[in-house]
Order: sequence, then structure tokens, then C-alpha cells
Amino acid sequence: MNTVSPEMLHDWLGQPAELAVLDVREAGEFGLGHLLFAVPAPYSRFEFDLDQLVPLRATRLVLCDDGRSRVAERAAWRANALGYERVYVLEGGTEGWERAGYRLFAGVNVPSKVFGELVEETHHTPRIGASDLHAMLERGERVVVVDGRPFAEYRKMNIPGSLCCPNGELPLRISAIVENEAIPIVVNCAGRTRSIIGAQTLLELGIRNPVFALENGTQGWTLAGFELERGSARRYPSAPPQTDLTERARVSAELAARQGVRSLDPGEARQWLADPARTTYLLDVRTPEEFETEAVPGARNAPGGQLVQATDQWLAVRGARVLLLDHDGIRAPIVARWLRRMGWDAHTVRVPVGTVIADRAVGSAVASTLPLPVPVTHDVLDEWRQSGDCLVLDVRPSMEFRRGHIPGSTWSIRPRIARDVPAGAKRIALVSDDLLVLRLVARELAERKDVALRYLDGGYRRWVAEGRPTEASPEVPTDRDAIDYLFFVHDRHEGNLEAARQYLAWEQGLVALLEPEERARFKP
Repeated sequence: MNTVSPEMLHDWLGQPAELAVLDVREAGEFGLGHLLFAVPAPYSRFEFDLDQLVPLRATRLVLCDDGRSRVAERAAWRANALGYERVYVLEGGTEGWERAGYRLFAGVNVPSKVFGELVEETHHTPRIGASDLHAMLERGERVVVVDGRPFAEYRKMNIPGSLCCPNGELPLRISAIVENEAIPIVVNCAGRTRSIIGAQTLLELGIRNPVFALENGTQGWTLAGFELERGSARRYPSAPPQTDLTERARVSAELAARQGVRSLDPGEARQWLADPARTTYLLDVRTPEEFETEAVPGARNAPGGQLVQATDQWLAVRGARVLLLDHDGIRAPIVARWLRRMGWDAHTVRVPVGTVIADRAVGSAVASTLPLPVPVTHDVLDEWRQSGDCLVLDVRPSMEFRRGHIPGSTWSIRPRIARDVPAGAKRIALVSDDLLVLRLVARELAERKDVALRYLDGGYRRWVAEGRPTEASPEVPTDRDAIDYLFFVHDRHEGNLEAARQYLAWEQGLVALLEPEERARFKP
């Protein structure tokens, strides 16, 4: 197994050559402290994420854990088996990185969060506080509040009267939302980043309306003592007339070109994507609904606002090229402009519907080809449970297990499967609603030849649908064992005001943690 010292990795991160650093711990562990430019690729779904994040097998790849669990070594073995040729494990993991004098960062999507704070610091993006916005609405003043998050997030909670329009859609649809140039526009999200980026996008597009970011988003609204709406269904209208689109496309292209964004034709894009020596991501920044009905073969869907907000969910290879596409010439250039300011070599490609420009999608889901165990029916599982020699192993997310599970079952997760399966187990029934997870857990247990391994046909959902008994366990697994869940991120939306305060303080404090060379990689 190849290893790399913290000092050498620090040096690599400062070089232009392609490099992917993946943290293979689970979400709850990753969120407590990780390298700034490490991308989460939890071992529980490692092979699937690896194939999506690092498409070229020759890419220099560094895997890290905490330095004690040895999960990175197991992940390295899996990566080697998939044909990755240059795999390294970080010596000492995150603890070794910290001992070497380098900083760890808590939270998720940290590079994107840092970038948002730098944008506000650089451009002094106008903002409005929750109390001032609430007063305007109470007085009946005409103001348009657009929520820059995806619709599913918006439905969970939103500013009363607001309209869902994800940030990536704002350049295309804002003129159909706002009636005239005198109406103030307030962009909000759950916290800070998407509010800032959304408002700054409109300002840079030359929107003449007064534009503001809602300071601290829905969390700031709640902390100010105001109620949120839940379950709202208001969302963006269709695009404006073609004449408006033509002018907006011209402005978008000019802004992108100033940032160094090129517009490739399909032929040149094919050459980039076929280059075995250089990683090129092909991402469709349109809405999931558009992507589903008019997908470009070979592309992955990365809605533009989320791509800027959570870049590390799609892009892992530093030094790679990124090709963005849409069908209007408005959204992709603006998103590419933002990505270049985040340090990515981003460009656009205009592709007619149905045109094939890649041999395969980035990430062909290698893990989905793994065999499944034999299914077991619910009736047979009942017989096994009564026999006393069957372990019902629930590998769903920990918080789902807490809310409800089959009585007597045990929760576990792939990195800990070996620990949680006793030596005397004769029969194991896996419970999950995700076939991918089942395949990967089964791979982990493949060496246990003495065990009859099965999975519950239809999963937990069918078990519940059939009216079979369940039980809840609000404290099992314990907070410490629930390594797939980052409490301080999730609890802020569950009425925990202190968690919201801590989250906002964390977000606003990120820039102060940057080393000069880290800050220099962003061009806000």
C-alpha cells in the first residue's frame, strides 16, 4: 500500500497537476473535522461515489480517515481492485495532518461556504436583516422574496410568501418573476451562501431592481422570533419570451467570457472527454425535470445553484476540466463563471438535444453491477427470528433506524459490519431500502463462508406496508455510534436555536481560518 505524508500532500495540493483527495469516513465523522479540499466519499458507498467523482483510473488519488480506523486502507484495496493505479493513503489520517501543523475544517461543503463568505467580503453584497424584511411585509410593501434552494428544501420551511427559484434558475427566470424594476428582490436560503451567491448573480447580470441577500436566511428569520411556512408549493414560472432570452444569453456569454469561460462546440468537447490523460467532467446544469426529459447522453445532472453551493458533491479532481451545458445559453455560462472564481477550469458546450458527446456518463455506477444476496421473504424471516440463530442487520441510515425498525434488529453500517456480526452468527438478514447499499454490505461479508447471507425482500418499507410489527429507539444507535449523521448541521432546522446560532457562527468564521495559500486559490 502506498502512503503519502502530510507534508508531501500539502505540497501536492499546491501544484497544478490533477489530484483527488477523498475522505472515506462517514458524514458524521467527516463533518467534525477534515482537510479543506478533501471530498467526502464515505466507505458505506465508496465504490459508487469513487466512480462518479474520479472517472479516470490513472488519476492520483489520496484516501484519508482519522488515522486509527484503517478504513482508508480498506478503501484503497477496493480502489486498486477497480483499476485505480495511483492510490495513496494519508499517513496518520486527519490526526496526522493536524499533528503536522495543518488545520482541519468542521462542517460540510466547506470550500463553497468559504467562497460565499469571500464573495460577500469582496463585493459587499447588499443584505437585509430578518426584522427589516418582516417589517416591510407587515406594512404590505411590494417585495419579491425568492428562495434559492431546490424545491424539496424549500418545502421543508420557507419565508412566508416567498417563491422557490433555485439560484441556477435565477438568470433565466427572474424577469418572469418580478413585474417591474422598482420592486425590491430579496434572495434567501437556509443560511448564508446561496443568499449571497443568488443576490450577487442578479447584481452582476445588471438587474436594475434593488437586490438584497436575506442575512442568515431562514435560520436568521427563526432566530429573530418569526414563524416559517412549511409545505409551500410556490415555485418559479416558465421562462420569459424568446426576445428576453436572446438578450440575457448575450449578457451571460459576455460575463462568462470576461472570466475566461470558453464556449466549445460538440466536436472539441468530444476530444476533451476522450482524452485519457486529463479528467473532464460533463455536467448538465438544468433542472432535474428538464434533465429527465431531455438528457444529453454522457452528462450528469448538477443543477447550477447546487453545483456552486455543494461543489464537492460533483467535482473531486483538482486540476480537472469542467464542461457545463444547458439548452438556453444563459444558465451554464453564469455557473461556469462562478466555478472559475472558485478555482475550477470551467467552460461551456452547446449541445443539441439527443447529441452524444461522451462514450459513457461520468460515473457508470460500477458498484451497481455487484451481485445481490438471495432475498428472503417476510414469512421466512419471521421463522428465522424465532429460531434464535438469525441476526437481522439493519443498514439503513441511523436516524431512520431510530424512528422505526424490525423488533430485535441491530443497526450497523458498512465500516463496522465486521465488528457488529458476532462470530457465532449462522444466518444474517440484511435490511435496507437501497439495493446499492445491500450490494456493498454483501461484498463486505463475502468472506464469511460460514454464514447464510440474505436480504429482506422489499426492504423495511414493504415490512411496514404489510402492517408487521416495528419498534422505535430514539437513543439507539447512540449519538456516538451514528457516524453517518452530523447533528450540528441537521438540528438547526429542527427547532434547535442554539444549533442554528452555532452553525451561523461557524459559517461566518470560516474565512479567518484560511491560510494565505488556501485563500489564494479562490478568486471571488
